[in-house]
Amino acid sequence: MRIAIVTESFPPDVNGVAHSVVRAAEHLVRRGHTPIVIAPAPASATRDIGDDHPYPVVRVPSVAVPRYRGFRLGLPSARLADTLHEHAPDVVHLASPFVLGARGMAVASQLDLPTLAVYQTDLAAYARHYRLGWGEAAAWRWLRNIHNSADRTLAPSTRSAADLVAHGVQRVWLWRRGVDSVRFDPALRSTAIRTALAPNGELLVGYVGRLAVEKRVELLAETSRLPGVRLVVIGDGPARRDLEKALPGALFLGAQHGEQLAQLYASLDIFVHSGPYETFGQTVQEALASGLPVVAPAAGGPLDLVEPGVTGTLVPPEDGPALAEAVAELAADPERRRAFGIAARAGVSGRSWAAVGDELVGHYRAVLAASGAATSRRIAA
Repeated sequence: MRIAIVTESFPPDVNGVAHSVVRAAEHLVRRGHTPIVIAPAPASATRDIGDDHPYPVVRVPSVAVPRYRGFRLGLPSARLADTLHEHAPDVVHLASPFVLGARGMAVASQLDLPTLAVYQTDLAAYARHYRLGWGEAAAWRWLRNIHNSADRTLAPSTRSAADLVAHGVQRVWLWRRGVDSVRFDPALRSTAIRTALAPNGELLVGYVGRLAVEKRVELLAETSRLPGVRLVVIGDGPARRDLEKALPGALFLGAQHGEQLAQLYASLDIFVHSGPYETFGQTVQEALASGLPVVAPAAGGPLDLVEPGVTGTLVPPEDGPALAEAVAELAADPERRRAFGIAARAGVSGRSWAAVGDELVGHYRAVLAASGAATSRRIAA
């Protein structure tokens, strides 16, 4: 199959949308398909990073998002339409569609191309937090129009699927994310890293993710003050400076990648996540693969990923004291941490990117078959 992936985010961006698109496109190439990615151009300072991928990447003009340093919004330029014309895809895959994806949907409709939209970002919450000029209701109206124009919408968790249906989105299917359990492995636990981060033998509690307002990392302030605990914050983003002031006892390591990130995960004792707006929660899944007990809000994607009393603890959303209490309970019980960690690793053992990639190809085939049947009916009529 020839697949055109129109994405709102792509490397050098570091986020769930960009990562999922890379993994999906790589899988398509391995399975003998022909993907092309259409993505926003990065900022001029990062243009030398290049697009060294085993598939073509077409960049369209972009602008910085107000109040969100580091994120570029793709503009619906003529290059998008030209690329879809030239590539002649069997299916158009819209990754977290909003602006560029809305244009991609319009062009695909004009060309009568089957479309699949992947919901991955709680844009309504972003609109509220960043005061982007529209409210939650308006954001949902926009999203509903895009997704209901698609032949099928894929949601990453049962809660996000329920939210879509509740807001009037039709033809919703569940498609979760994969995890690289070879890269993220408890065996990578490093004594040297632990000694460097906790020279006095503190328990290492880690957060990994973007440092942005909607992630609510400041809720970890009480956790950072727990005796015998060292909070490690891995990631970067527009809120970092404010968070360094709010969490003076935490270690901020910035964005980490590859083997170093995997070793950091494995060298933690507990993983804690604070954001209540995760449609999936990829870092939670990477922590589970790394054999870590997880403390997270009982909201969004973590509801599917964390089994309370088995792999971790779920607490009320936006409740800093509850996060700290759950961490303190695990900190005081090493045997429970060990049991949770073993169960966490076992629980994600079958969630490979190859498996979810094959599921995605199955959705493409279903959309293509339904489109063919519809065309046959129109011809017969």
